[in-house]
Amino acid sequence: MFHINYTHKSVLLHEAIQLLNINSTGIYIDGTFGSGGHAKLILSQLNKQGRLLAIDKDLLAIKIGKCIAEQDDRFTIIHSSFSKTIEYVKNVGLIGLVDGILLDLGISTYQINDCSRGFSFMQDGLLDMRMDISNGISAAEWLSKASQENIAWVLKTFGEERFSKNIAKVIVSKRQHTPIIRSIVLSKLICDAVPLRNMRKHPATKSFLAIRMYINNELEEIKQILKDALVILAPRGRLVVISFNSLEDRLVKYFVREHSCVWSLPPKIPLTNNQIFNQYKSKCQLKNIGKLTPSKQEIKRNIRARSAILRCAEKLVM
Repeated sequence: MFHINYTHKSVLLHEAIQLLNINSTGIYIDGTFGSGGHAKLILSQLNKQGRLLAIDKDLLAIKIGKCIAEQDDRFTIIHSSFSKTIEYVKNVGLIGLVDGILLDLGISTYQINDCSRGFSFMQDGLLDMRMDISNGISAAEWLSKASQENIAWVLKTFGEERFSKNIAKVIVSKRQHTPIIRSIVLSKLICDAVPLRNMRKHPATKSFLAIRMYINNELEEIKQILKDALVILAPRGRLVVISFNSLEDRLVKYFVREHSCVWSLPPKIPLTNNQIFNQYKSKCQLKNIGKLTPSKQEIKRNIRARSAILRCAEKLVM
C-alpha cells in the first residue's frame, strides 16, 4: 500500500458528504481526489452497485487513488482535469445519470509541504506551482518571460493584490540579473515590494495564490465544470463545491444564482405569456440548497479551513 508522509485534513468533510445526499446505489464524481478523504467517505456509504469516479491532475494523487482502485472495483481514478469530466462521462454513457459531483478547490497539505512543488512561500524549493507537473509551464518559466504589465495584471486579477505593480516591477528588475527559480526568493522579493504589512497574513499570500491560479488556469476550469454539471447530473443530483478564496466562491455563487428558480420577471408581464415564461423556465435548472462555513472547532483543529465556503445546489426535475 502506498503512503504519503503528510496528513491532509479534508475541510468540511462530513458536511460535504451529507449534502451530497448519498444514494447507496448511486453514481458519484469526486473531481478533486487529492489524498482521498472525501472519496473514502463516499465509498463507505455506497453498496456493491454504487460507483465513484475520481479525477485529479496531481500525479501523487493518482498514485494514491490507484491503490484504492486495486482493492475496490466500485472506484475509478482518472489523471485529468475536472474541466474534462464530461468527456469521460460521455464515453461511458453516464450523461444525465450522475447523482452527485463534489469539488474541493483547496490545495492539499502534501502539495504545500512538498518543497519541490513551489506552492509554499514559507519553504525553499523549485518554483513550479503546476498541479500536473507533466503538463504546462512552471511558475519560474512564466516569470522569466512575462512582461511587467502581464505579471501585474495576474497579481491584481487572480490575487486581488493592491501592490501588484510594485511587485511586478521588482520581479522584472531582479530577473535581469538572476533567474527567479526558487520559491523563497520570490517570497522575499514580494515582501520587499509590499510597503504595508498585514500581520494576519503573509505579504506573499495573494501573489502566490494569483500565480498558482493563473499557471493552472483554475478559474476557467471551474467555469467549465459548473457548466457541464448541468448536463452530467441526473434529476435531483447534487453539486457540492468547497471554495477557498473569493474569486472561486463568486463563480460558484453567481452560477447557482443564475440557474436557480429565483425569477425576476419584467413588470406587467402576465404569467400566461408563454414566450416570456418559457424563457425564464429554461434558466431554472437548479435549486439552491445553501452554503456552509467551517465551525470554530474545525478552524481551531485546521487553520487552513478558515477561508472555506461550501455551496450546494440540486438539479431540478424538468
